[in-house]
Amino acid sequence: MSKFRSFLKRCQQLSLGALIVLTTNAFAQEEKQKYIPETDPLVLQKLEEWQDLKFGLMMHWGTYSQWGIIESWSICGEDEEWIKRFRNNDNYEEYKKDYHNLQTTFNPVKFNPKRWAQKAKQAGMKYVVFTTKHHDGFAMYDTQYSDYKITDTKTPFHTNPKADVTQEIFKEFGAEGFMIGAYFSKPDWNSPYFWWPENATADRNPNYSIARYPERWENFVQYTHNQIDELMTNYGPIDILWLDGGWVQPYTEQQLWAYRSMKGFKQFNLQSQDLRMGEIAAKARKKQPGLIVVDRAVEGPHQNYITPENKVPEEALLVPWETCLTASADGWSWRESREYKSINQVIHTMVDIVSKGGNLLLNIAPNPEGEFDPEAYELLEQIGQWMTINGEAIYSSRAIAPYKEGKVALTQNRHTKAVYAIYLADEDEPSLPSKIWMSTIAPAKQATISLLGSKEKLKWEKVGKGFVVEIPESIRKKQTHSEAWVLKIDKIE
Repeated sequence: MSKFRSFLKRCQQLSLGALIVLTTNAFAQEEKQKYIPETDPLVLQKLEEWQDLKFGLMMHWGTYSQWGIIESWSICGEDEEWIKRFRNNDNYEEYKKDYHNLQTTFNPVKFNPKRWAQKAKQAGMKYVVFTTKHHDGFAMYDTQYSDYKITDTKTPFHTNPKADVTQEIFKEFGAEGFMIGAYFSKPDWNSPYFWWPENATADRNPNYSIARYPERWENFVQYTHNQIDELMTNYGPIDILWLDGGWVQPYTEQQLWAYRSMKGFKQFNLQSQDLRMGEIAAKARKKQPGLIVVDRAVEGPHQNYITPENKVPEEALLVPWETCLTASADGWSWRESREYKSINQVIHTMVDIVSKGGNLLLNIAPNPEGEFDPEAYELLEQIGQWMTINGEAIYSSRAIAPYKEGKVALTQNRHTKAVYAIYLADEDEPSLPSKIWMSTIAPAKQATISLLGSKEKLKWEKVGKGFVVEIPESIRKKQTHSEAWVLKIDKIE
């Protein structure tokens, strides 16, 4: 958010037209981008089903987990505090070589995707998005277009019967009824067609002129198409193609001019990087009809849902959207510190997202041996306990104005039209208050209000344009120390 504001400040001297073009593309906040609706009826149907699921699991996992560092980014030559190199190695070329050699020691022998799938299901998760390949180019599946992969002979794990971890993850989660999502990085910093070995790698972009060497870029385009086709062909039913690396996209000359005109702003080697997304989507959907394509952070027809990262929009978004959020306080990839968000934080964030019409994709990173931390399993269990009682306020819900009033967030089931008022408890709040007021919605005459987890009907009365409901002491004593309590209103005016 702060980077975006800084960008706007630095752009004040640009012409308004150029600024609008640029900020609605490469540097726009995802939730502010224009949404272009899909027209394929199969995709629309799957999007509706996906919106009903509300809660998914994301996993960032690769060779980098052995060092407990940020995923991929430390081999990028950009001078940013958040991508400092491991052990502060000041020899960039040696560092990249050491990072690449992590392939030769990656051996996650405790990999057990069946347990992951079972625990995720118990937590109430309904879909999964797995990082089949991150920006470093290391494939966590058996690609035939690179030897930088988990199934290559240089990787110790290649002899394991479950060496193709993507295959195993999709199989086990599919068996539990999950929608399956394949994360795939558009940039590939291991490919000689993206980072040409004879040139320096100054930043995240191709390190050569695409205009001067179009055949090299075309080789990369074909390489990308081929790898995605492998996933669409050899890995069973796939529901979501989740593409990251939004800077890899076509730019108009006006956009490039505006970017290069900015004074005081870091100058990347930005150039138009056209992967021909229309072809990718069309070919993928021949293999996977109805496939949801998420060309994230790229405004256009191939961003079937919006993906704000590690944040929740301030207002409701009345288009399909999802917040991807780290369960760990340290980032997307595994860290030794094991600092996880509290159950209160996760539940409140989920309710905030769902009340604004979105889905929550919660990232949990496996460790180098292929396990979740005990703290991650504990968090999943706590989430599951809350969802067992209150999940009906989450699943198949849609946003309903005014979305939130004070400490109460609202959702509405799209089938039954029942409305759920979710009271967000403070960390130290032991029980519900004796009365809850709302001034912006009112139950219909003869409506029934109940507290999820209790069969007792609650007394209520209309007050102005709202209502007040009484919570008897008998219920408040039974239902204590919850992250959020849910009132169900079977019908509103």
